Amino acid sequence: MPRMKLVMVGNGMAGVRALEELLKISPDLYDITVFGAEPHPNYNRIMLSPVLAGEQTLDQIVLNPLSWYAEHGITLHAGATVTAIDRARRQVRAVRADGTTVSAGYDRLILATGSTPFIPPVPGHRLEGVIAYRDIADTETMIETARTRRHAVVVGGGLLGLEAANGLKLRGMEVTVVHLGAWLLDRQLDETAGRLLQQALEARGLRFALQAQTEALLGDAEDGQAGRVRALRLKDGREIPADLVVMAAGIRPSTTLAREAGLLCDHDGRGGIRVTDTMQTVTDARIWAVGECASHRGIAYGLVAPLYEQGRVLAGHLGQTGVGRYTGSQTATRLKVTGIDLFSAGDFMGGSDSEQIVLADPAAGVYRKLVLRDGRLAGACLYGDTADGSWYFDLIRQGRPIGAMRELLMFGRALAEAAEAAEAAEAAEATARAAAPRPAPADTLLAA
Repeated sequence: MPRMKLVMVGNGMAGVRALEELLKISPDLYDITVFGAEPHPNYNRIMLSPVLAGEQTLDQIVLNPLSWYAEHGITLHAGATVTAIDRARRQVRAVRADGTTVSAGYDRLILATGSTPFIPPVPGHRLEGVIAYRDIADTETMIETARTRRHAVVVGGGLLGLEAANGLKLRGMEVTVVHLGAWLLDRQLDETAGRLLQQALEARGLRFALQAQTEALLGDAEDGQAGRVRALRLKDGREIPADLVVMAAGIRPSTTLAREAGLLCDHDGRGGIRVTDTMQTVTDARIWAVGECASHRGIAYGLVAPLYEQGRVLAGHLGQTGVGRYTGSQTATRLKVTGIDLFSAGDFMGGSDSEQIVLADPAAGVYRKLVLRDGRLAGACLYGDTADGSWYFDLIRQGRPIGAMRELLMFGRALAEAAEAAEAAEAAEATARAAAPRPAPADTLLAA
């Protein structure tokens, strides 16, 4: 019996992890073809920042070398961009970098197209020297530019922007980060932690323009509208010198291919490809989606852990052995920004219906905030010392009462659980005393 044909569009971390899981379950069920727009095998995109900083090489971040594809009989079309999906004929068509075309038929199709950087459409955003930060090519451009240019501006004070800024600084550039928010990492940290991070990064030579909006990018041509970028102008009129502008202002699910094929996407097409709890698209039972391009119950996840969870569920169903469902993920953010450990989970901002416990030691570079609601841990924000982050996250997910741990919860798992155990032991001892038979009164004994 001939094997079914499985085609995957996208050669990134989420999709290839799904294939790895599938090969464990049903290694002989499919003939597999993979299309990847980049001319590389699967690599760890998260580790691009250490490459930019000079701490690792591109070869060191490859997850699945070309030999892995060959060993598993996978046909890889690297450097081939899929341009169309013909659902009626069950075929995908792609164009290689040299202009030649290639196509493949499918019985099952996985869309793992990931996400695309959001480039604010300000005047000058197409000038030479204005790039996003998303892949190996972007990283190589930054490394090459740092050899000959001096001034860099990074638009976006999120994780990706700060990593880009740090890497460029380490390569000798003068770097300014322009951020619309009031503090750095304003989606992952509260204001206190964000300010501590800013102070630490300023001590390392980075500059920041917060609550600042880009009005235009200026070129080095006479009219300022062409050539290579030379400056970034803010809405308040300030101009910041820039030989390189890195746009790190967010990402959006990459769904153009899916929408053109008639697959339903959320939020009028701006969101991800809508999938069920099995990662099957709601539009076509032969097509599945996984990773940043997928919208599950209205959410497109951008963290690795949820994407790997999706991949396991997808592999089980494609392998015809699974009954599992992906029901969503409660996520925690664990970051290391230029050597500084950060962690947040749950509702770490809190509100009028919650109480906060805060420990701050600025001299030691340590800050902790726990948010309690109805006797349970609702959120946590940690700066500097994140050793107990995973434990706090478990408490948030479990939603169990913290009870006797409350007074020592801030000081970590060991002390808090010791207090809980002591209270439990005391309660058990009291119960035992109450259940023990009482001696008869003295007058009763004399009468006997």
